[in-house]
This record gives sequence, structure tokens and C-alpha cells, in this order.
Amino acid sequence: MDNFVNLIKLSVGSENVETLTAWQETRRAQASDGLARHVTRMWPKREPEIIAGGSIYWVIKGSIQCRQRILRFDEIIGEDSIRRCAFVLDPQVVRTHAALRRPFQGWRYLKPEDSPPDLREGESQQDTLPPELNQALAEIGVL
Repeated sequence: MDNFVNLIKLSVGSENVETLTAWQETRRAQASDGLARHVTRMWPKREPEIIAGGSIYWVIKGSIQCRQRILRFDEIIGEDSIRRCAFVLDPQVVRTHAALRRPFQGWRYLKPEDSPPDLREGESQQDTLPPELNQALAEIGVL
């Protein structure tokens, strides 16, 4: 049994993995430690389980397409004096097998056994099932 848990989050505004990584590169250049952060209002109650090896799985255009390890959580107090949580992310973006997800707000916990596997070295989404077949299988509950 795994001793960690992942998060899942919509990457709003991203067209593909490349636009997500380009946006994060811009943000990393502005950070003193060179690490990207995703800032949210809610602090995960399961922080120790996430830090123990969890990743954030990014949903882009309706399907999980990649993930990043979560290194830590930083507290950020905005100009409005509101406490926020910054997910500090590993710069390496790992592509995963596509997994369809319906829209949702915020972030959710994602069990390791429910997380899509990483693509193998040299493998691309084109080597996996066509999106139409993935969607049909997901609709009948196979994926």
C-alpha cells in the first residue's frame, strides 16, 4: 500500500503541456529559488501524505496529461492579508497516459491507484488509445 496521496487540479488556460510548462518557466524565473508555485486558498489537511511522495496531476482540456512532484507547501500572505497555500513544484513535468476528467473547482485528493501511469521514455500519447476510444471506455466505466 502506498503511504502518500496525490492531488488533481485543472490547469485553467493551458492548451497543452507545453503552454503549462511555458507559463511555469516564466513564474520560476521570478522566484528567488527558481521553483514554480501554484497558489490556492485552501491548505491540504493531508499535507504529510502529499509531501511523502505525492504529485499534482494536471487536467488540461478535459484529461489528465501530466504531473509534477509537490516538494513542499509555503505560506503566502497576500496584500489583502489573506493566508494562502503555495504548492511548491518540482520543475520536472512528467507526461502521463491521458485520463478523462470532468470539470471541477479547486483541487481534489487523488489516490495513487487512481492516478494514470507515467508515459515510458520515448512513448507519446499517440502510442496510447485514441481519445475517442478513451472517452467511450470512460463513459461506460472501463477507464
